[in-house]
Amino acid sequence: MTTATDAFVPADLDATRWENVEPLWRALMDRPIDSAGDFEAWLLDRSELDAACSESVARLYINMTCDTADEAAAGAYRRYIEDVAPKMKPAAFELDKRQAALAERFGLTGGRYEVLHRDTKTDVDLFREENVPLETRLENLSQDHQTITGAMTVEFDGETKTMPQMAVYQESTDRGVRERAWRACAERRLQDRDAIDGIFDEMVELRHKVARNAGFDSFTGYMFAAKHRFDYSPETCFAFHEGVEKEIMPLCARLDAERRDALGLDELRPWDLGVDPDGAGPLEPFRGGVELVAKTRAVFDALDGELAGMFRTLGDGANDKGIAAGELLDLDSRPGKAPGGYQYMLDRSRKPFIFMNAAGVHRDVETMIHEAGHAFHSLLCNDKPLLHYRSAPLEFAEVASMSMELLTMPHLGAFYDDADARRARKMQLTDHGVRLLPWIATIDAFQHWVYENPTHSRDQRTAAWRDLIERFGLRGCRVAWDDTTTDARDTAWHAQPHPFSVPFYYIEYGIAQLGAYQLWIKSLDEGPGAAIAAYKKAMSLGGSRPLPELFAAADLEFDFGPSMLARIRDRVEGELDKMG
Repeated sequence: MTTATDAFVPADLDATRWENVEPLWRALMDRPIDSAGDFEAWLLDRSELDAACSESVARLYINMTCDTADEAAAGAYRRYIEDVAPKMKPAAFELDKRQAALAERFGLTGGRYEVLHRDTKTDVDLFREENVPLETRLENLSQDHQTITGAMTVEFDGETKTMPQMAVYQESTDRGVRERAWRACAERRLQDRDAIDGIFDEMVELRHKVARNAGFDSFTGYMFAAKHRFDYSPETCFAFHEGVEKEIMPLCARLDAERRDALGLDELRPWDLGVDPDGAGPLEPFRGGVELVAKTRAVFDALDGELAGMFRTLGDGANDKGIAAGELLDLDSRPGKAPGGYQYMLDRSRKPFIFMNAAGVHRDVETMIHEAGHAFHSLLCNDKPLLHYRSAPLEFAEVASMSMELLTMPHLGAFYDDADARRARKMQLTDHGVRLLPWIATIDAFQHWVYENPTHSRDQRTAAWRDLIERFGLRGCRVAWDDTTTDARDTAWHAQPHPFSVPFYYIEYGIAQLGAYQLWIKSLDEGPGAAIAAYKKAMSLGGSRPLPELFAAADLEFDFGPSMLARIRDRVEGELDKMG
């Protein structure tokens, strides 16, 4: 491929302003293209402009989520969504049309251009001008949801706590403390029940309009095309749901029974799921982001030197001001911070930024390692000339992160003594591994139901959610509910950001988890070095090959049906038996 020139996009371009981007867009639209070489150079210049635009909006988003109460940051992001994005989208469509036509003219539609051309042509087919204002409204609604959830705090034992900070109380050996903490969080979430339901009601209506405008009967079909799901279908997802119900839920039932017996209970309640069943106190892996980063460095030092070196480039974990100071980590939970965690690639700088809500619990360790896996993936394919190939389909991007959670298990001694490290490994395989699969099935099946029934009422939606909780439990756990807890059960999905901000993004975790388990099994059978080598080989491809080929590059099967679920279950169960 032709080498990129740095002259086309100014180094100091502020791509949050359309008047700065428009001349470059126009230059790409008007440039004469007379040969395949001209087209390849055009592609690289377009890629660099796309990277500059992507990074500009990334910085706005990061600053907004790091402090949802900051009116300036929120306003800057909202102005971009309302004023700039509606101009960017039609412009990108025009470039896509020209790119697809030129690729076909010069025969650059296969080989290394196969994925790029396939995805671009699909995006051209989906674009509708009338959807731009609908998508703008959806972005604003997503920001409204993040503002509501980011503002949630609880007064507990005389202190103001964020929702992530309340998680530690679910590990308390005092059942009364666990129940009080659980109820305090549930009551706080229910205060915003109507507001959150109202946001989602409008989202469903708008998304259905977007799909209909693009010629689809439902948002489901539209999103499968928009997410470039060429290698599986809704029916494949339904088979995953059924496989989880048949192959995974029996193991979850065994784990439920073991937990009940160990805790001496007749039935599990929602506040009995986080405590160590053998009576040990909460895991205390770290205090504050600086210590979290220092101990995570030790984990990666033990796993692989190259990956450890990548992690060290991210920072020390002390930053609490978003990306304003040029930092690449913002880790500690605080009031006003949006919920969840993510890795956002700064596409022009080619540096990863990690956001999370660390509160000193083991789940934070897993999140840190998970997001570091995404960063490794981004850095391993950083040399791809085209931006489109510097990210992979989500189904494989999550293999990069989820496999890190499993491959680092032998090295958790950086956080714990031997007994607690064993507990943490068992939690990874059970509560944060096997039990994740039913929750993935729950969230994915819920979204399928929602968009196949777009005119549903809130009561109908609640009934569908209850059916799924009956089918898969709460995160794979069968718990007893009563009149004082059912409202929290019925709104448990409110705490999951994906249906609001990234619809239909969740089955990817299930597909990737099974890929990650396969890499973990490879490490057990062939040694950690073989697994890490396969990991690096596949991640270095970025998104340059179709999804099944990316799995094959890591020596993994692209299969998330019942037979694969059964194979993974048997191996996990065998390892759990060894742990005792």
